[in-house]
Amino acid sequence: MSETGTKFAQRLATAMEAAGYMAKPSVLEREFNLRYWGKSMTLHGVRRWLRGEVIPSHDKIVTLADWLQVTPQELGFGKEIEERVQKTRERWGEDVGYQEREIFEAFLKLPIPQRKVIREVILAFSRSYQTNQNPDTSGHSR
Repeated sequence: MSETGTKFAQRLATAMEAAGYMAKPSVLEREFNLRYWGKSMTLHGVRRWLRGEVIPSHDKIVTLADWLQVTPQELGFGKEIEERVQKTRERWGEDVGYQEREIFEAFLKLPIPQRKVIREVILAFSRSYQTNQNPDTSGHSR
């Protein structure tokens, strides 16, 4: 049994109890199979989840999380992951996508002299773009 499996089992049992269910394999099997669209789980299979021997696949974690009214991230990885995801969203905002965040994070890891060069290149592109978007009234670009 791995530490990851044990922690998952603890989160699953806690979420079941918080939702008003006993953390028993028979309860988990019944409630999960009522909600899951794929192949039904056996009593033995869900018992292994509660013992931390196996961590369910992502689609099963999503079903469990929906039933237990927690996020899939929290159930699968713990609150610390959910908190980190929330901090990232707050830091960058909803309008900034994954690719932009990846570039920003890479930029922040560069040494200061390289950051200065990248900053100047970005500002040059930005000035060029703004100039092309806002031509003056004489018909010439600024």
